[in-house]
Amino acid sequence: MHEVRQIIQRLRLGEKNRKVARAQRVGRDTVANIRRIAAERGWLDAASPMPDDAMLTEYCKASGKNPQNISTVEPFREEVLAWHAQGIQVSTMRQALARKHGFTGSAHALYRFLGREAPSAPAATVILDFAVAEMAQVDFGSGPLITERQTGEIIKTWIFVMTLAWSRHQYAEVVRNQTVETWLACHRHGFEWFNGVPRKVRIDNPKCAITRACYYEPTVQRAYGDLALGYGFVIDPCPVRDPAKKGRVEAGVKYVKANFTPLREFHSLVQANEALRAWIMGEAGNRIHGTTRERPLKLFAQTEQALLQPLPPIAPECPAWAKAKLHGNCHVQFDRCYYSAPFRLIHQTLWLEVAPSALRIYREHELVAVHPRLFKPGDRSTVQEHLPPDAQAYFMRDPQWCLAQAKALGASCLAVIESLFANRVLDHLRAAQGVLRLRDGFGPARLEAACARALRFGSPSYRTVKQILKDGLDHQSDWVQSAELEAPYRGAGRFSRDPSDLLH
Repeated sequence: MHEVRQIIQRLRLGEKNRKVARAQRVGRDTVANIRRIAAERGWLDAASPMPDDAMLTEYCKASGKNPQNISTVEPFREEVLAWHAQGIQVSTMRQALARKHGFTGSAHALYRFLGREAPSAPAATVILDFAVAEMAQVDFGSGPLITERQTGEIIKTWIFVMTLAWSRHQYAEVVRNQTVETWLACHRHGFEWFNGVPRKVRIDNPKCAITRACYYEPTVQRAYGDLALGYGFVIDPCPVRDPAKKGRVEAGVKYVKANFTPLREFHSLVQANEALRAWIMGEAGNRIHGTTRERPLKLFAQTEQALLQPLPPIAPECPAWAKAKLHGNCHVQFDRCYYSAPFRLIHQTLWLEVAPSALRIYREHELVAVHPRLFKPGDRSTVQEHLPPDAQAYFMRDPQWCLAQAKALGASCLAVIESLFANRVLDHLRAAQGVLRLRDGFGPARLEAACARALRFGSPSYRTVKQILKDGLDHQSDWVQSAELEAPYRGAGRFSRDPSDLLH
């Protein structure tokens, strides 16, 4: 209305269309159209009063100036508005119109039509106020890509940010992941950075903190609950899909990503975190905050730090907890490493208590296994007692055990076992174990005699020794002392005989 009024005033002063169009930066056709309407209604007479806003509004509607194009959705107005009231998505509406009416318009046409015909009410917000040292807000944001200098590996990172809601002073850390262990460690580092603990910590609903998101009663991750008890703060999750309730850390994450991350190169997490902390204590901490109009570091040092809760004398360990099923190989898997548990619990779901230096396995409340913590993918920690009895026997009765047992039984038994292990084609560990196991059924003396007989006939095998014992041939000692048997064996051949011995 203001622009139209200025054009009419210039025309009343007698200016030409070209001059008015140039001065008002509009087209000459527009000025000519306004001159025509103003002349018809007597507005160009300097003695007549200027038209009011209501008359100018009527002119704009009746003049036909810049008429709006008719929307391609207009023929389907009633259907589209009814669908919109039901909460149907725009993409679904477009597909339905195409099926039913051959609609060829775009989804943007539907968005424009609904924005004009069924505009949504603007969302009203309120400013949340927090007392000094009352709350810290926590969130993750995407971090910089780090290129390892030695290996050239490109690492994707995240930035953990903890912002004190009153002073806006913050702690930030570049991390590799968003696991429970990282989440807990970052909280601990943040509290140590502030040298105190706020009364509440407001978070989103990440899986590392909330296992079941709910508006009324969310379920807190077990390890995070232990951390809250250990440090004495209350967990305050935002409602689902309502991150505006922690807007101060949302703004803090954007500030870190917009002012610290760009135009910097990092070659390790250590380097990135050193630079980030220096930036927080320098530029970020000493800037004039846009809302408080104060320096965050100054507010924190002068007021908020003294009112934070003190750190506990001993930092709580707060291990992470996870569930895992015991596989048929008697091992559970955590972080791509393997830990054994008693074989009687195979296919049962167990609780894993994961600390930085140890991993404990529980069946309900019963501690069933303790292992040193492993970090290299594929590593395995196995306790022999967790394996089935036959597996324990196999692994415990190794070649050295077999040789020691055979030596105790006698020279012949030791020679049979050594002969089995000397085979270059087959691994005869089970055969050696089988020979020694014959002692349980036949006794050590008979086993030694059977081994001696097997050696005498050049067949030191498990099958031969077992058959000798089964047939009772170990009792026949004449083959050892008989001269008739000894005499024919002359020369180098084992089975060679003199022809005269064969003919008499």
